[in-house]
Amino acid sequence: MGQKGAQTRGRMLDAAQDLIESGGYYGAGLNQVLAVSGAPKGSLYFHFPGGKDQLVAESLRRAGQEISVEVRNLASSAPDTATVVAGLLGLLGDRLEASDWRKGCPVATVALDISAVNEMLRQVCSEVYQSWENALRNRLIADGHPVPDDTATAILAAIEGALLLARVHRSREPLKRVSRAVSVLL
Repeated sequence: MGQKGAQTRGRMLDAAQDLIESGGYYGAGLNQVLAVSGAPKGSLYFHFPGGKDQLVAESLRRAGQEISVEVRNLASSAPDTATVVAGLLGLLGDRLEASDWRKGCPVATVALDISAVNEMLRQVCSEVYQSWENALRNRLIADGHPVPDDTATAILAAIEGALLLARVHRSREPLKRVSRAVSVLL
């Protein structure tokens, strides 16, 4: 694929990710993706022969990788897991607030919309969440935490819940509270 094709594909993934995060699976119609990306209609099935589900799956993986990179970067420089979580909540809070409270977790909207009826996308959501849990678990292990698996799951669940509450309340307060609670937990 040439540079122009890669740029077109990237614009479609960017548009899909933006639409998915703010409106879920059903809020990211193919015509909307094309309109936002400025891509010609024929490009969609050229780049994503599997249609909308392939586009959404690749967008979710891409968004998930972006968050994984942030967690790993924080984990490599922070003194402990609580600081990693506080940093991640800060980054996610910045992103949420900058989007006028439209973009919380890049995976949750699809997980809630479609995971009960679309096995392939459920698996993609699961893979992304597992990668985040693994990054947290690895940091907990490095910190010598006695139950890293359970604690990583609890932390991820708290982060997801905090993002939902922050989005609904249009406030960073739930993120701050979870950050403090994780400090106490650890």
